[in-house]
This record gives sequence, structure tokens and C-alpha cells, in this order.
Amino acid sequence: MASLPQVAAALRSALLEMGDPGASASGFCQRRSKLTPAVFVQTLVLGWWQDPAASLRQLCQVAALRGVDISPQGLDQRFTEAAARLLKACLDATLTRLVRGTPVTTPLLDRFPAIYLLDSTTITLPDALAASWPGCGGRVTTNTQAALKCTVALDLRQGSLAHLDVTSGRTQDRATEVQAMPVPRGALRIADLGFWSLPVFRRIAAGGGYFLSRYHSQTSVAVAGVRLDLPRWLRQQEPIVDVPVTLGLTDPLPVRLLAIQVPQVVADARRRRIRAAAQSGGHGVPRTTLALAGWTILVTNVPADRLSVDEAEVLRRLRWQIELVFKLWKQHGQVDTSRSAKPWRILCEVYAKLLALVLQHGVLLLAGGTFGEHSLVPAAATIRGMVFPLALALDHPGQLCRVLQAITPLLQAAGAPNKRRTRPSAAQLLADPSRVLA
Repeated sequence: MASLPQVAAALRSALLEMGDPGASASGFCQRRSKLTPAVFVQTLVLGWWQDPAASLRQLCQVAALRGVDISPQGLDQRFTEAAARLLKACLDATLTRLVRGTPVTTPLLDRFPAIYLLDSTTITLPDALAASWPGCGGRVTTNTQAALKCTVALDLRQGSLAHLDVTSGRTQDRATEVQAMPVPRGALRIADLGFWSLPVFRRIAAGGGYFLSRYHSQTSVAVAGVRLDLPRWLRQQEPIVDVPVTLGLTDPLPVRLLAIQVPQVVADARRRRIRAAAQSGGHGVPRTTLALAGWTILVTNVPADRLSVDEAEVLRRLRWQIELVFKLWKQHGQVDTSRSAKPWRILCEVYAKLLALVLQHGVLLLAGGTFGEHSLVPAAATIRGMVFPLALALDHPGQLCRVLQAITPLLQAAGAPNKRRTRPSAAQLLADPSRVLA
């Protein structure tokens, strides 16, 4: 659980202190105006936080709440390249002061001082912004040339954002700052195949950290120095495998290979998705990839006496928690949706909404625990309903803390999870990891 003063300080820092210092570098303020850079940032962040589909007229009401009378037309004229630079500077500054929570305690999580979940999501931008934010392109010639990629490291124990890297959509996951983020001694990093890198695994292990990843089917595997034909070898094994192997041909990396045979219906569904993705991308499917679809295969350097196969599978599934954060950002925060077709206004909107969502993430920590134990959507809706009281209290730290204190029990009630008898939740699996293979 984050402290009230910590969250209040983060809100005040992002919304009161960062707008004006960033204005000179951005070029936003060319003349004296009643709409100062700070009020401009507050107007957009608070307005789109409270209602992600807010119109210009609704945003002007937020400006009035902050003491500035401006027309929708006047506000629309402020959406410039300089305004986008201002909001990006505020976002960057806020990302250096992310709110931390108190580590939650469960027998499994207690074995690691921190557990980092890594993943990324892409936000499409108008093609006119391709020079600043190049996308990956595609078969469709429009709305594919520009994009932002948000790469996130979520600390599972605290439920907090440990790192957020905003890059062009063309940037590979393994080339982001999050990929190079240090893993402290004893901590665990869980990432998907986009972050697969044997040199990174070696660096983590050399520093005393741990990693857990799905196996990359194009990586060689050897047992006692003998290279395996992995699909053929697995057919000769029990449904649950835990063996020491090495990865890579040069400078082999010692790891544990954990494999769990999945039901045929699951294997068939995986193969259909693999073939569909290959057809969509216009490339073939390696036979090894199809053959291994009948197994969930993980690699890790966590010792067997510290992490069993079922516990490793529980932690792997918990990576879904970061997908829930992205779902909250896109479906409910509408970070990739705009009422406008103007490129600079859209970019301003993306930055302002990202800033609002980062601040919202800090407020969510007042509910305590991890996102495996609380439901994000109703809790976030509760916060959006309290944005205007927060806006009125911004100038008064004590009053702001009192508003946050009033929100806290509402968040705890709104986010309380339901117990499931089938398909156990993340919190239930953490409490009883043996259920994952039942």
C-alpha cells in the first residue's frame, strides 16, 4: 500500500510543478497568457482522466475549475508541436518519480525481493507523425506509418510501475530501456519472447538475479553436452519435465528446462493461432514450433528448491496482470482513441492520457496488495469519479491527503475480488500454486 503523502506529492509534482519549468524548453509559451503551461497540462490531464472521451467544451470546464476562462476554439489552437513537447517533458519527468507500494506478502512472492513483469503495447498515431514516431508499416498504407510503443516493467510484489519506456513503434522490445533494467540480487524477471536474449540472461545471472521465460523454439538445447531434438526428446518424457540443460551453441547458458504437456484441445488451438499468425505475416511456420505447441516450456535459473514447476507456471501466468493494465489503459482510459483527426492534438491527447494513467496507477496503490488481488476496472472508475475533488484540492496538500483518504476505502471495496471455484484467480493461485496443474 502506498502512503497518502507519497501519492499526494506525486499528484502535486506532476500537475503543479512540472508544467512551467518545461515550457521554456518546449517553446509552448511565446507570450504571456492566462492559460499558463501548468494550467494547460492540468486541463488536459484532469479532463481526460475524468472522461477519456471529453470534448473541448468539457476540457474548458476543467480549465475554469483551475481559474482560467477559455473557449473551445482558443483551447484547440493550443494543440501544437510545442504543446506536445511540453506534455512529453511532463510525462518523462513523472516517470522518474513513480509511486512505489509496500510489498505484499505471500509464501511464494516472499522468496524474491522483487518480481518484474515485462511487456509492451503499441499506440497507433496519424501517419503525419511518422518522422517523429516511426511505426512498423504494414500491408495497409494508411495509419500504419507512425506509432508509439509503451514498454512496461510492473513490480508484481508492489503492484507498482517499476519502469515505463515510451519509444517509437518500430523499436523492438529487446532494444528498449526496460530490457536493460537491472535486476537486483535475488529478484526475478519474467518476460515473454519479445525480450528473449541469452546475453541478458547471462547478465542477470552474473548479478545474482533470476529470470523466468518461455523457451524460444529456435534456440539450441543440450543435456550433458549433447544437443537435443527437443520435440522428439519430449515425446519420450513424462507429462511434467524438470531437467538441467544448457542453451546456445557458444558460451552455453546453464538453466532448468521446465515442460508441462497441455491437453490436446489446447495444443490444437495453439497450432491454429500459429498458422493464422504466419499466414497474416506472409511467412511459413517452422515445424519445430508446431511440434512444441503441445507443451508449455519454460527456462529459468531459479534453483529447484526455491521454485517448483507448478510455482513457475503460476508466476508465468501472472504475467497476464500486465495485460490487464494495458486493457485498462486502452479500453477504459482510451489512450489510443481520440475525437480529433489533427495529428498534434492526437499526440497531445496520448501524452496527457498516459500521464493521467500513470498518476491513476499510483492512486490505485492506496487499495493495497497486488493487481492479482484487486480488480482494476471498478477501482479505476471510482478514481475517475473523484478527479474533480482532487483537482479542487491540488493547491492544498492537507486537503488533498484528506480527499485521497476518503477515496481509499472506496477503492478497496470496488476492487475486492470474487472467489472462483473454477479457473482460479491470480490471488487464489498464489495462495495455492498446486491448483495450476490440477
